Amino acid sequence: YFYKSKDYQIMSRYGLVLIFTGLIGNLIDRITLGYVRDFLDFIIVTYDFPVFNVADICITCGAILIIVELILEEYKVWKLSKSQ
Repeated sequence: YFYKSKDYQIMSRYGLVLIFTGLIGNLIDRITLGYVRDFLDFIIVTYDFPVFNVADICITCGAILIIVELILEEYKVWKLSKSQ
């Protein structure tokens, strides 16, 4: 998907790289330890947020970047079709 993306799709490219690095990080944990080590735990007011790691952050941010770029591209197409 990275090579098929266009040069102007910068957010999608960064998103794919972040997702892939998160995948590699979790895969390394899974192979070496037999499980994924989660170590970031936050309690917000009284809510105990689920425990996660840096690889999970990369995967989530990468997915958000791809979704935002898809929404922006659809908006540009919609705006262009409205102007015609």
